[in-house]
Amino acid sequence: MQILVVEDDEAVASGVVEGLTRAGFETAHVGTGSAALEAVRAGGPDFVILDLGLPDMDGTDVCRAIRALVATPIIVVSARDEEIDRVLALELGADDYLVKPFGMRELIARIRAVSRRTQDHTAEGLPPADTTRNVGTLSIDQRSRRVLLAGTEIHLTAKEFELLYYLAEEPGTVFQRSDILRAVWDSNWYGTTKTLDAHVAALRKKLGDPRWLTAVRGVGFRLEVPQ
Repeated sequence: MQILVVEDDEAVASGVVEGLTRAGFETAHVGTGSAALEAVRAGGPDFVILDLGLPDMDGTDVCRAIRALVATPIIVVSARDEEIDRVLALELGADDYLVKPFGMRELIARIRAVSRRTQDHTAEGLPPADTTRNVGTLSIDQRSRRVLLAGTEIHLTAKEFELLYYLAEEPGTVFQRSDILRAVWDSNWYGTTKTLDAHVAALRKKLGDPRWLTAVRGVGFRLEVPQ
């Protein structure tokens, strides 16, 4: 797995690259948002560590642009520790958010946790599993991370895909908000549940019918074929 470190502070970048290399990851480093987007368009990397304070563009714009291109996992690392910054980054498609300063052990643990959640079997050295879930005319292929609705592909962000795939595990079953957040946003989730509502709203719009995702007041959500 190749990890791209997007960080303009050379001292921080050097430490992160060294730590990741020691942990067995292949790493590359760029110091600007434009260089990061160029690297993504060129066909790599497999994972992005993204600082928000870049010299040429805001990291949130970089996050949004990367997510529009690929489903590559993104962990934002930033000195911005306000809840609004974390929620915004996550809603724009980041898979996790780590506040500076941080320890390398924690960063590596989060990389592995995100890799597990996104079923990155290549990173784990395991063969991919056949885990397609079908709900009515909706087909969710975990291996290719593609979603088809009546044969037409629907393009989702990484988090939208994981949310939909999780709910599709048991169609018709109501999943509690806390369980969804733990499964999709990690057990260490520290933001509000508003990001869950935002992702549900986005999924309803992309699926073309809000009845695919039903909210159960005070409990959570369920996925079911619209009647």
